[in-house]
Amino acid sequence: MTGKEQARARQKGGAIKSFLLFIGGLALLAAIALGVGGWLGYRQAVKPGPAREDVIVLLPQGSAVSTIAHQLEDEGVIEHPEIFIAAVRIKGVQSDIKAGEYNIPARSSVMEIIDQLREGKSILHYFTAPEGRTTAQIIRLLNENEVLEGEITIEPGEGELLPETFAFTRGETRDNLVRRMMKDQDALIDALWDDRALELPFSTPEEAIILASIVEKETGLPEERPRIAAVFVNRLKKGMRLESDPTIIYGLTQGEPLGRGLRLSELRKETPYNTYVIRGLPPTPIANPGEASIEAVLNPAETEDLFFVADGTGGHAFAATLREHNANVAAWRKVERERAAQERTTQGGK
Repeated sequence: MTGKEQARARQKGGAIKSFLLFIGGLALLAAIALGVGGWLGYRQAVKPGPAREDVIVLLPQGSAVSTIAHQLEDEGVIEHPEIFIAAVRIKGVQSDIKAGEYNIPARSSVMEIIDQLREGKSILHYFTAPEGRTTAQIIRLLNENEVLEGEITIEPGEGELLPETFAFTRGETRDNLVRRMMKDQDALIDALWDDRALELPFSTPEEAIILASIVEKETGLPEERPRIAAVFVNRLKKGMRLESDPTIIYGLTQGEPLGRGLRLSELRKETPYNTYVIRGLPPTPIANPGEASIEAVLNPAETEDLFFVADGTGGHAFAATLREHNANVAAWRKVERERAAQERTTQGGK
């Protein structure tokens, strides 16, 4: 190689080296820029958010991450939607973000909000079906609830709903909650049935629910349920009529309040629900009994009691014989007379 050729080769090599150094410099600058940008982005993602108080946010089902980001900005819980979008993508949790109704705590950072949406910690609402209500009454309560959605298309029978408090998230349908109440009632009776006492005067879970509904309506104090159940169980075993006022009322009003005392003619009227006339159980439950009443019917107290009457304290006086019962009734009538006299005196003094 001549001297000129060697000079050209050195010149060419230097140019390549300079170019490579230039490219390396650009790459370094880019890396530094990315690092600085990532660091700044991370700082934005973990710093406290702009909301000065808790904010309720409802994220519709099927919302894209970008849509959620801009909704969060509109609600005032984040400042930069692009930071939220970038953080979700970097964490790789696009598919983990869950729709729902969220209470975003004040000053939540982007990262904290993402974690909350990933965990699906939606606001829980509650619906309580009180014990002893008829199915129609519980359906009315469901229809009055403003958070539940949709019309009720299911027609549960009397006694098929479990009276309980149910947690749900916004967007749940009334039909779905009815299904849960029916499923839970079936599961409860199935769980309790195998542990029932021996020699009960009924043979099916359906009959147990009927009797439990009567116990539910007759019970004044919760602790009395097993003893009231024992009275009815003992009467059934002896072939005695149950003689339960709530059954008569159900036959007259389908469980709606009567608004007055029973008439003698109603006590004597033959209907499928008049347990002063029929023997055995009525054809259906008269309400939806709770767990305690079902448990009481399946495992009643061990007692010879055949009667009970109000005692003036909210509870009942129990008796194993008619003579004892008549004495308890006389005591109750005296309490009624004294209360009536006191009420007249009070009204007269006004």
